[in-house]
Amino acid sequence: MYLPPQFKSDDRGHALALMRGQPLASLISTDDGGWPYVTHLPLHAQERGHDLVLLGHVARPNAHWRYLQARPQALVTFLGPHAYMSPAVYPDLKRVPTWNYLAVHCKVEASLIEEAGAKDRLLKRLIGDHEPAYAAQWRSLGEDDAHKMLAGIVAFELRVTELQCKLKLNQHRPESHAAMRQTYAVGDANEQALGEWMDRLGIGKQA
Repeated sequence: MYLPPQFKSDDRGHALALMRGQPLASLISTDDGGWPYVTHLPLHAQERGHDLVLLGHVARPNAHWRYLQARPQALVTFLGPHAYMSPAVYPDLKRVPTWNYLAVHCKVEASLIEEAGAKDRLLKRLIGDHEPAYAAQWRSLGEDDAHKMLAGIVAFELRVTELQCKLKLNQHRPESHAAMRQTYAVGDANEQALGEWMDRLGIGKQA
């Protein structure tokens, strides 16, 4: 993605916070005709030493897993909080509107997971992310029903080979920061989340 230096973050902790806070990702591959093919799905970000792996699955009828099998290199994108920014935040009126946003892009290498036990472990990680209490219901299904459900999905690991994190919060325009913080403090959920990220990054804080 277009990544001006003022918006680039090399802090993996920031990327992980966005991926875990906004886990619905876009998995982008090419189909057999060479066209981009996109699946929107939740992914679990897991650190393994120095490696970063994303775990997920698709329904077996979704052809995306076949594209990953044929062409394992893919792109995953995560979009964090985002909001319109009015030029009213500037003391200088000769400014234009823009859109602030936080995003992570990952180049990945995919490998499929077909073994039932490994798929079950992957699902339990996703359950743990979103509804830990459901784990008991999943265990209560019984082996036959669980195997039938597992057969209906194709799971995969996506090993991250390149990570980009973009935090576009007008860092290079300090004259706007005080007004931005005031606007975001009384805004909607996305704007308030951007304000929290300004706090996290120390943008506009008074010494």
